[in-house]
Amino acid sequence: MSDESNSGGERKIGTLYLCATPIGNLEDMTYRAVRVLGEVPLIAAEDTRRTRQLLTHFGLSTRLVSYHEHNKDEKGPRLIAWLEEGNDLACVSDAGLPGVADPGARLAADAVAAGIRVVPLPGANAALSALIASGLDTERFSFVGFLPRTKEKRRERLSEISGREDTLIFYEAPHRLAETMKAILDALGDRPAAIARELTKKFEEFRRGRLSELLAWCGETPPRGEFVLVVGGAEEKTEAVPAAPEDAVELVRTLAAGGMAKKEAIREAARRTGLSRRDVYQAVLAAEGK
Repeated sequence: MSDESNSGGERKIGTLYLCATPIGNLEDMTYRAVRVLGEVPLIAAEDTRRTRQLLTHFGLSTRLVSYHEHNKDEKGPRLIAWLEEGNDLACVSDAGLPGVADPGARLAADAVAAGIRVVPLPGANAALSALIASGLDTERFSFVGFLPRTKEKRRERLSEISGREDTLIFYEAPHRLAETMKAILDALGDRPAAIARELTKKFEEFRRGRLSELLAWCGETPPRGEFVLVVGGAEEKTEAVPAAPEDAVELVRTLAAGGMAKKEAIREAARRTGLSRRDVYQAVLAAEGK
C-alpha cells in the first residue's frame, strides 16, 4: 500500500495511516477509510473490541493490536519498528480522529521523528461537529480538550486561556460536566455557550445559552452520554486612545465660555480626557503664549 519507492536499493518503509472512525453514526465512515482498513496488514486500535465490531460491520477481518494511553510507551516503539520494516499500519481511536485528545498523537509524532510517511484519512470529529452547529464564532477557535482533574491545575489552565478571544472547545465526561462548567463560569465569566450531546447518534441534542443557564440545566437534568462544550471567547478589548493636549485646551475654552472658572475648567477637562491636570494646565499656558 505504501507509495514509498524502493529505487536505488533503499529499504522500503511503511506508511502510517491515521484513520477517522464514526463518532456515533456508522454511515459517517468514508469509503476511503473502509478500503484502507481492509488493505493494511495491521491496525493499532485504542479498544480492539470496539474496533472489531466496526470492522465486522463492514465485513473486514484485519488483524488488530491494542495501542492506548496505558501501553503506548511499550507498544509505540514496536509499531515504529513494524513500519520501518516496510509494513503499513493504520491507527484508529475509539471514535473520531486519532490524535485529537488521543494517544494516536504520540504514535504520529514518533513516526514523523523516524522519517516515516504519515497520511491522514479525514472523517468525523466531535469538536468540529459541535463547533459548526453551536451558533458561536467559527472564524477563530481553540481546542482545549479535557481540563486537568485537580482544581489547582484546572484553575491554572483556565487562567491561561481566559483572555483568548477565539471560541473555546472542551471535552468532558457526563459525571464531571457540571463541576467543569462551574469552574469555567467562575474563571471566564458568564459567556455564551453550547452543549452538544451524543453527536450523530439517535439522541443527539444541543443546548445553547449562557454558561449559567446551561449549568442550571445540568442541575435539573443529570447529564448522560458524550459531551462537547463550546464557549464563546473573551470580548475584544479596546484600548482607550489618550486625548491630545489640543483637545483638552479646546475643552477648557468651551467650559470657560460657558461660565466655568478657569481652574475648574482645567480640572474638568483633565477628568474627561484622561490627561493629568498638570498636562492640561501646561497645554493651556502654551496655547495662551505664556
